[in-house]
Amino acid sequence: MIGKLTGVVELGSPGEVLIDVNGVGYSVRVPLSVILSPTERITLFIYTAVRDDAIDLYGFTSTADIAFFKQLMTVSSIGPKTALSIMGVSDITTLKRHIAAGDAVALTKLFGIGKKSAERIVVELKDKVIPDATANMGGSEIMDALMSLGYSAEESRRALKQLPGGDTKEQLQAALKYLGGAKV
Repeated sequence: MIGKLTGVVELGSPGEVLIDVNGVGYSVRVPLSVILSPTERITLFIYTAVRDDAIDLYGFTSTADIAFFKQLMTVSSIGPKTALSIMGVSDITTLKRHIAAGDAVALTKLFGIGKKSAERIVVELKDKVIPDATANMGGSEIMDALMSLGYSAEESRRALKQLPGGDTKEQLQAALKYLGGAKV
């Protein structure tokens, strides 16, 4: 089983990278939030999924990310592909905060998770996740504000991933600055 890869990114596309590790290329699925450019040296913590017809590698930039990925897969009907797509739409601190609060509606709205999946995640993980105390507390407020200004849910989610720390006003300003720059 492969647990960690350190190498140079050869090809990067949304959701997948090819990492050259001393002449051997590994195709690794990564969350959409992970943006890597060719020639960048990277270390990824790997989850190896073995099926009858394939061996898939899922890579994460931190041990906290891979731990949460594994925790998501403990939920019934959530496999590695679904867990990866859930993690790809936002940071894990915001996701954990909504799970711990039992807020399935926010999971559906912010993360694009179906109603039944969101409810299942909340029920099965609510008592298991510990939200980060420094998490962005205004994520849903910022998402609502961006969408009321005419940005799509996808654009708003992408902006939320880029937010620095600070109060809600500073984060909204940073999100608008990011979205303004992204359209140019």
